[in-house]
Order: sequence, then C-alpha cells, then structure tokens
Amino acid sequence: MAVNVYSTSVTSESLSRHDLLTWINSSLRMNHAKIEQLCSGAAYCQFMDMLFPSCVPLKKVKFQAKLEHEFIFNFKILQASFKKLGVNKIIPVDKLVKGKFQDNFEFVQWFKKFFDANYDGKDYDPEAARQGQETATSQPPATAVANKPRKVSSSEARITSVKPTAPVAPQRSTILAPKTAPSADKEELTQMINDLKSTVTVLEQERDFYYGKLMNIERLCLEKGENVDPTLQTILSILYADPAEAEGDPGEPEEF
Repeated sequence: MAVNVYSTSVTSESLSRHDLLTWINSSLRMNHAKIEQLCSGAAYCQFMDMLFPSCVPLKKVKFQAKLEHEFIFNFKILQASFKKLGVNKIIPVDKLVKGKFQDNFEFVQWFKKFFDANYDGKDYDPEAARQGQETATSQPPATAVANKPRKVSSSEARITSVKPTAPVAPQRSTILAPKTAPSADKEELTQMINDLKSTVTVLEQERDFYYGKLMNIERLCLEKGENVDPTLQTILSILYADPAEAEGDPGEPEEF
C-alpha cells in the first residue's frame, strides 16, 4: 500500500516549475518544456510504475496522447492505480486535461511530495519500461526531415553549371480565370457549415454535461468508500473500465 500525503499551503515545499520539469525529464527521460504538458497524464502513470512496479498497465498508456479523450484515458489508468494502492487523493481530471498551468502545477506539486514519500531509490529504466515508445513532447518534428537540404548529384551539378549560349525568350501562357461557384451554391455551403458548427457546439455541451455528472458520481463513491458497499465497487469498476473492456460482450446485466 502507498503512503498517503497531504499538500496544503503550509506543508508544501515551494518548488519552481523549472525544478519540477528538471525532475520529471531526468527521471523519465522525457522532454517536457512546460508544466501544461503534464495534462496528458502519461508521466504520472510512468512514475506510478516506477514507485509500484506492475501497478499500471504501461502498455495501455498513450504516451503520444494529443487529444483530450486520450488524456482522460491516461488519467483513468492513474485513478485505477490510486484505488488499487489505497491512495485517497481525488484527481481533478476535468481540470487537468484542459491544460491550464495553475491546475497542473498544483497537482504536480502534490505528486512530487507523494513520490518522495514512497520512492525507495531502486534503479529504473524508463525507456525500457515503456518499450521505446516516444512521448508526444519528445517526438522529433517532421519538418526537420522535410527541410533537410537535398544532396545534389554530380550529373545535376554539371547540368546546372552549363550556361545557355543564347537567351531563351519567355513563352506566353494564357491564364484562365478560376471558375467561381454560383452564389446560390456558396450560400448553401455556408449554411451547411454553420449547421455543422451548431451541431458540434451542442454535442460538446452534452459531452461536458454528462462528463460532469460522471465525475460527481465518482467523487461520491470515493468519499463514501467503495469497500463498504459492493454497489459502489461495481459503479467504480464500470467507470474505470478501459475501451477494450467497454467494447467487449457485456453479457448478462448485473443485478444489484
């Protein structure tokens, strides 16, 4: 079981963002440039694997997560490990995944204290543990390859070095004006785009509404203590189920 810690303005050490990033990058061999990049949750999952081997299914962690639903997936894995080890810290997932500095800074301050209270100093190879998976922040930019100068062959060099004996007159070309769609078609397309935007807005509002309810249910279950009531245990198992389990055969409905 893990050692629980409590972080307040009185008990917390005032570590700077630079100190925290140095600790994370050197410990996990990552390349985080900002505290906000911790919103993916991947670093926390690997720290838990360092502290408590095999408590996290590291193969399932999305180290290249770039979208909010991928961040949520990683934090669900982290929540499951907290539950397994008896860590009574409620993770503010809905705030962390937004990538705001203050929320992520406060959580990593607490996590650093939790890490120090539970780390036994054993050796750990983070790259081997994640089986060489690149992280989203350490992935080399694609433009570095695209902008690499192309090596010119000797035959191309000879061709470009030959000067023409006489100037070549430029050829005139007729530039055709692009065909424009009728105004009626433009208006129809504009209306379709506006309708799609409205639909997306409504869907996002519904997603946030129901996600907020799920977070409230989870918080209530953790506060009441799932070990007291088997129904709460079942509810948390459903909340923490990964997509692979959710897409499987649901079987017979469970009776409470």
